[in-house]
Amino acid sequence: MLGGGYYRGSSILVSGIAGTGKTSVAASFANFACARGERCLYFAFEESEGQLVRNMRSIGIDLGPWIKSGLLQIHASRPTVHGLEMHLAMTHKQVNAFRPDVVVIDPLSNLISVGSDLQVRSMLTRLIDFLKSNQITALFTDLTQGGGAMQNTEVRVSSLMDTWLLLGFVEEQGERTRVLSLLKSRGMAHSTRVREFVLRDDGIHLTEVHAGAGGVLTGLNRLTREAKANAAEMRHTPDLDAGARAVRRRREALETTIAALTAEYESELDELQAAIEQERAQQNAPDDDRSMDKR
Repeated sequence: MLGGGYYRGSSILVSGIAGTGKTSVAASFANFACARGERCLYFAFEESEGQLVRNMRSIGIDLGPWIKSGLLQIHASRPTVHGLEMHLAMTHKQVNAFRPDVVVIDPLSNLISVGSDLQVRSMLTRLIDFLKSNQITALFTDLTQGGGAMQNTEVRVSSLMDTWLLLGFVEEQGERTRVLSLLKSRGMAHSTRVREFVLRDDGIHLTEVHAGAGGVLTGLNRLTREAKANAAEMRHTPDLDAGARAVRRRREALETTIAALTAEYESELDELQAAIEQERAQQNAPDDDRSMDKR
């Protein structure tokens, strides 16, 4: 499952095209933070609080209990309601009032509707500096367009982030599979391998890595490889069972032979003992007869 560790005060970017699961990752991040007892402030720029809570329940993430307990606050609004400076001022006010450990902004790309790329970058720079100075970890989601996702994101905000997670799709055999890659993570060792992840009714899960001739197998190709591996294991199982039965039969035969030999030995020992006693009796018989003659 995606929960993840991070340094306090770090900034994390989750980018990708529509439908790749950015909000699901952000909600999972908030869910795990609250589960650790941390306070999370979630700014939702696309969905209302009710929509977010309802949609996340479909993948097993229930934010409701954290809202009731006071560990999670969700502020849902449209970016067009205020200008960038007002958004920044309101964010400062809500952070100072709630004192969160974690802040989520989903998605920051919606702020483009109220300012240029340069203005949004300037506003985010000041926001990130403010959060870092208060040792608050921030996760941002960013919607990118089409095949130029990496380049478009890098121009805007990726250089401001400590960690950058890129989500995408792989299309194979008529199927679209979600994949993720960690493009950078300052000060932390990390894998560069592309990983498939799936949204299930109990959360987000990374699948096992299966390498093929063309790279990491995903989707149907991965399922096919897993099915073949399971079938091979099932074929080997009867052979192993037959071998175990043969060993058991050999052990039972040996135990039977040992028991027969032991019984034969004890019988021969009894016969030998009886013969010894009979011989002693015969040796003592003449002495008894001579005693009777003297009388």
